[in-house]
Amino acid sequence: MSESSESTARLRPGDPAPEFTLTAADGSDVGLGEVLASGGKRVVLYFYPAAMTPGCTTEACDFRDNLREFEDAGVAVLGVSPDAPEKLAQFREQEGLTFPLLSDPGKEVLRAYGAFGEKKNYGRVVQGVIRSTFVIDPDGTVAKAFYNVKATGHVERVKRELGLA
Repeated sequence: MSESSESTARLRPGDPAPEFTLTAADGSDVGLGEVLASGGKRVVLYFYPAAMTPGCTTEACDFRDNLREFEDAGVAVLGVSPDAPEKLAQFREQEGLTFPLLSDPGKEVLRAYGAFGEKKNYGRVVQGVIRSTFVIDPDGTVAKAFYNVKATGHVERVKRELGLA
């Protein structure tokens, strides 16, 4: 299988969510399994290209502004990008983000979720992070998978899909 077809394998509802442990902005290790196990929570796992860019800031701030609704419904929010933990810490502080931002510099988790591969950027086909969001049920299966999402308005769509809006 070629690298590009491997990197674009897409997850679907019912698929097992790939397990991972990544370093958070605060230097701690965060594993999907431990988050799911903490009180039978669902997880909204979202992948974004780069901290402190306009679209990624919009999306992160939307999650921040709606975090209470997610938490009240027993849903944890995790953000993942290829940025180093130090840059993620700066992003968290600058924007007042209170949910974990996780670093995947080797892009292993991005690839496992089909969130890294070919995409169009200003009309050109490039390799990069595909803005994607997954809702993962407490049993570790993918409940919802959204690929190629737009930053603006996406959090509202996720809330509607979860019955929160």
